[in-house]
Amino acid sequence: MGAARFVIVFSMIFVTGGAGFIGSNFVLDWLAAGGEPVLNLDRLTYAGNLANLAALQGDARHVFVRGDIGDAPLLARLLAEHRPRAIVHFAAESHVDRSIRGAGEFVETNIVGTFRLLEAARGYLASLPESARAAFRFLHVSTDEVYGSLAPLAPAFTERHPYEPNSPYSASKAASDHLARAWHHTHGLPVVTTNCSNNYGPYQFPEKLIPLMIVGALAGQPLPVYGDGQQVRDWLYVKDHCSAIRRALESGQPGQTYNIGGGNEKTNLAIVHTVCDLLDELSPRADGQSYRAQITHVTDRPGHDRRYAIDARKIERELGWRPLETFDTGIRKTIAWYLANPAWVQGVQSGAYRDWVQKQYGAPTEARA
Repeated sequence: MGAARFVIVFSMIFVTGGAGFIGSNFVLDWLAAGGEPVLNLDRLTYAGNLANLAALQGDARHVFVRGDIGDAPLLARLLAEHRPRAIVHFAAESHVDRSIRGAGEFVETNIVGTFRLLEAARGYLASLPESARAAFRFLHVSTDEVYGSLAPLAPAFTERHPYEPNSPYSASKAASDHLARAWHHTHGLPVVTTNCSNNYGPYQFPEKLIPLMIVGALAGQPLPVYGDGQQVRDWLYVKDHCSAIRRALESGQPGQTYNIGGGNEKTNLAIVHTVCDLLDELSPRADGQSYRAQITHVTDRPGHDRRYAIDARKIERELGWRPLETFDTGIRKTIAWYLANPAWVQGVQSGAYRDWVQKQYGAPTEARA
């Protein structure tokens, strides 16, 4: 009788940046849907927040490690110890304004960190048996900002649009996309890349437009709008983004890129007006005035891209994904979440955050109702 054969079953995924905005939403939704356990690596910078994951406290399916994707020995140890079947790479510095003031962290995290993670994954893949190598995936999460800026009537970004990054942030993400592509084509790493439009929803740090407006409005502060506010973005509810990533992880083809968008092109000023109008309904000011009275226009930031738009037909056609939320339903859910979670908001509003907002936006140059 021959010797028994033992098959190693890989039943964990490795998520980087899983305490950040999109990453934490992904981890929560993944485990709520009955997905396999998650190894979660996050450095817990200002935008990484374990409070986002409070619902998982004591859940054995969630293994959290505080650490840096640039730490090669740590990556090698975690991969060898936990043996995940996939890596979902969210970890990134992601705010354009911060990248303009100081690009070093963006280069270190988004470029060098991604390089180290790709190298660790390549070494790990080589150690796997053939069946596990065939099933392994490296899902690289990126942004539509790598494509640059669109003219008002230009077609939306497809996966074949040339890369034309205009900010230090988008340039660093473009570099990470190119590294991921090269590691697939040169080394055979089974990389799937996704490029998403502007996300919004629960747990978003209040430096980004929508939570900045919600939090500022409720605090009675000026609501800063860059320039004329006519910059156009496509808006994607974060839980729709998470469902798209799950679909890409399940069925995306290695070497392929999938654009993920919400189909909601709106100007920044229209977004601010919508937030104010919903707050007027859901949490009116004591004086009866509209929150629109708090809108102030500030000097536009350098190199501000005028328009982004995502053509998401490929992921719909090939993977069968479409967003479930319209902007109207998603923004109402988002505002309701912030109103219901004042303790979370207070917890992230440290003195350093308040000082940054003042430094970034300064005094308003013009006030408009």
